[in-house]
Amino acid sequence: MHPSPSIIPTCHFLLHFHLPIQTHLLIIHFIALTPSSLTLSQSTQPKWEWDQPHGDMLPPGSVPIKDYAIETPLKDLSLSAEDDTFHEIRIDLKPNDHISAINFVLKDEETGAWYRNKGRDFKVPLINYLKTETNTIEPKRGLTLWPGFSKHSSFEKWILFFFLMLFKSRAGQDDSSESIDPKQENDQLEGYNVEIPITKKVLINNFISVSVKKYFESEEVKNLLYLETDLPGDVALHWGVCRDDSRKWEVPPAPHPSETVKFKDKALRTQFKPRGNGQGSSVQITLGEEFSGFLFVLKQNENAWFKYKGNDFYIPLSSSSNLLINGIGEYESEGVKKEITEEAIQKTSFFQFTNGTVNEIKNVVAENSSESGKVKSKEVQNSILQEIERLASEAYNFFRSSIPTFSEATTVEHRETTIVEREAAIVEPEATVQSEKLTHDIKICSATGSGYEIICQGFNWESHKSGRWYMELKEKASELSSLGFTLVWLPPPTESVSPEGYMPKDLFNLNSRYGNIGELKDLVKRFHEVGIKVLGDAVLNHRCAHYQNQNGIWNIFGGRLNWDDRAVVADDPHFQGRGNKSSGDNFHAAPNIDHSQEFVRKDLKEWLCWLRKEVGYDGWRLDFVRGFWGGYVKDYLDASEPYFAVGEYWDSLGYSYGEMDYNQDAHRQRIIDWIRATSGTASAFDVTTKGILHSALEKCEYWRLSDQEGKPPGVVGWWPSRAVTFIENHDTGSTQGHWRFPSGKEMQGYAYILTHPGTPSVFFDHILSHYKTEIEALVSIRKRNKIHCRSTVEISKAERDVYAAIIDEKIAMKIGPGHFEPSSTFHKWSLAIDGKDYKIWEASS
Repeated sequence: MHPSPSIIPTCHFLLHFHLPIQTHLLIIHFIALTPSSLTLSQSTQPKWEWDQPHGDMLPPGSVPIKDYAIETPLKDLSLSAEDDTFHEIRIDLKPNDHISAINFVLKDEETGAWYRNKGRDFKVPLINYLKTETNTIEPKRGLTLWPGFSKHSSFEKWILFFFLMLFKSRAGQDDSSESIDPKQENDQLEGYNVEIPITKKVLINNFISVSVKKYFESEEVKNLLYLETDLPGDVALHWGVCRDDSRKWEVPPAPHPSETVKFKDKALRTQFKPRGNGQGSSVQITLGEEFSGFLFVLKQNENAWFKYKGNDFYIPLSSSSNLLINGIGEYESEGVKKEITEEAIQKTSFFQFTNGTVNEIKNVVAENSSESGKVKSKEVQNSILQEIERLASEAYNFFRSSIPTFSEATTVEHRETTIVEREAAIVEPEATVQSEKLTHDIKICSATGSGYEIICQGFNWESHKSGRWYMELKEKASELSSLGFTLVWLPPPTESVSPEGYMPKDLFNLNSRYGNIGELKDLVKRFHEVGIKVLGDAVLNHRCAHYQNQNGIWNIFGGRLNWDDRAVVADDPHFQGRGNKSSGDNFHAAPNIDHSQEFVRKDLKEWLCWLRKEVGYDGWRLDFVRGFWGGYVKDYLDASEPYFAVGEYWDSLGYSYGEMDYNQDAHRQRIIDWIRATSGTASAFDVTTKGILHSALEKCEYWRLSDQEGKPPGVVGWWPSRAVTFIENHDTGSTQGHWRFPSGKEMQGYAYILTHPGTPSVFFDHILSHYKTEIEALVSIRKRNKIHCRSTVEISKAERDVYAAIIDEKIAMKIGPGHFEPSSTFHKWSLAIDGKDYKIWEASS
């Protein structure tokens, strides 16, 4: 016999949360767990069903989630903005509701993070027999909810209180008038409270860059290490060296950097010093060549240690006895093995090479002095000196090319030990850092900009024909800004033999077929007014001459940079240069510039700095960077300090019997090698990804979009922050059409690059086409979900007719005619775009 409605006991289920100040709103998802039968026996367990709470139970602001749960925002109970934040949810229950337990999870609305109890949903029992479950929150009497609360952990943990109170009301009825099952009475829990700490994990992107270079001192080769980080606050380097593969820490002999002290006799501690530009901090260390490796960990302020997957950072130093970097932890890459092996061989052969060079110089000098009594002409003497200079330059270039540069960071899935930098930072141990200390300015780097850049190529192959392109583009600046672009790439600005600008002549003459210097400056100013930064197209590999030499060869230059034929590489027979051999591939249509010449580098750095100041360019698109060593690019970028720089390293992908190879690692490695040569100061166009997209979409082979390791198969899969992704440009498309993207499938390509990491670049022709609305929608989704150049990709499907991926757990996407729907296990997804053979979903909070 059940009590009448007038005497039904009422219980209140209260959840109290103590959260850090300025913490974003949490949302609680909770589920009522109802047994199919309330008749219990000692030998049987109830059959449980997951039910959505009925309307009378729902707290204010609750929203149904499918058919089994509700979502309820927390009520703020804080007395003032300065106080720690307390939240509460109150749920009114009645016994005849047949509610046996409350299950719930927490979700951080800002980060999308989920909080559970031991990996499972929180379960609060309303009857006694539930307490045996491992994730059940059991009553712990004696805890004080409000008065005894300690604030010592207010920032380090999210403190969760559970307080269940049962208030029984008889509504004037005497106890003897009730008839309640004694077993049911015994199973009903009395009031209790529980305190559970929940650690909040905060994902931040920081880097630690380590470069290793060789130099001579007192006829010895030494290692010069330069470490740089953008970690905020006081950062200390705890470091040591090792002599073999055991990686046993050892304190190296002096000299040490200033402010270095011994730490527990096993390591040295050196404080990072702020950099002159105010961005990050750095330290420089010199080590002898007797050591095989450099070991270190970082300490930030007083409460955070940084390691790599729980292990010490390890940087290999060149040693013939240790050619393998199996990395930090157990990470290993064949590319790394090959690189270090080659470096070690180069180190050994360097001395052989230089000794041979010295002998050649001695022979030249001896030959000059062998004919006693005869005086060489000035022309012959100059020729001898030039030969000595050439040999010395070759030795210098050989040595510079043998310098390995490594940088460590933390996202294990990127193969960035073969490159220069990994993408994020892992905090070890798992102690929680105060949330206010995790905030820091966005890292600005010439290879990434802010990391959230979206490029518009602001011209095509025909843009010069009107003669007033700068003025025409100026009228579209506001529209491009409203579409969401942050960078615009302008055509080459200089006087040029070809009207498109890619055969430059007088570099300081900025009157081109696109407009004059005044119009260019007005255009750049207008883009700045609407919040878009501007990239100039710098053609540094080659230059057209003004005059012929005595043999009728065009290799003498005029204008402000009036170079002679020493500025032209010696190994291009078309232009009879007297410079050194080229450090890259020759471009045979014009004289290739010899960047090993000091006067050439000095003039080009002066020109780039002049463009930055006079025109207002914010960065560079570098043409045909295959033609010269990436180390020279670093020199130019260090001098001109661009906001963003990207190089065009375009060569052919791998094919067998007319079919594109599945494995394009060799192709993307060549691009990455060039980026590495720039010490990571420039990004590069991801030609590998474009080529693979071609085959995948054209032949319905979407399985190509996942490599052997389940990662994106282009540069974006190995070094995403340095990959500028694109599907078309003025060379591949437009009226040239050298490598046109599969017709009618352009939006699938944009659905890929605008949702994935890397820095996407959109071609001007597509922006002004019927694709404009769809491109705008994709850009909006990318910006709304804060997808950036280091975002993470989890490939869900890569099959014959469909590719699908989850990016940062914020966006789900699929391209191809095949079927895919994102799983709703941990996220509720809403369809944002449904295009032709592509779909994009966004995670709902």
